Order: sequence, then structure tokens, then C-alpha cells
Amino acid sequence: MEKSFEDALKELEAIVKELESGSVELDNAIDKYTEAMKLAKYCSEKLNTATEKVNKILTENKELVDFEINE
Repeated sequence: MEKSFEDALKELEAIVKELESGSVELDNAIDKYTEAMKLAKYCSEKLNTATEKVNKILTENKELVDFEINE
């Protein structure tokens, strides 16, 4: 099952706090850093996907088109 953006972000924040505390042994810190980087990439990809969706609107034909603001 895929994680939600919010769950991944919470995990990432917890790892960052733990690493910032300085109480993590080096080998464990490397593992946590690696996991944090994976979570950061996952969150970034989720945000990019959401941004792409927000930048599209449905036309009357139910087709996705680029959203443009005409001023």
C-alpha cells in the first residue's frame, strides 16, 4: 500500500528531529539519512504530481487541458 504524503512527511520530520538530536550512532544515522532521502524524494514526487493536477482543468468534453489565466 502506498503512503500518503502526510504520513511520509511525518516520518521524514521524525527522522530529521532524531538526526538533529545528535543521539544517533553513526551506522544508524547513515541508515536514517538514507531513509530520509527516500522519503524526501517521495514527497517531492507527490508534490509534483499534485502540482500537475492543479495546473489542469476539465473542459466540457471531460478532457484535461492546461489551465491558463487570461488577464
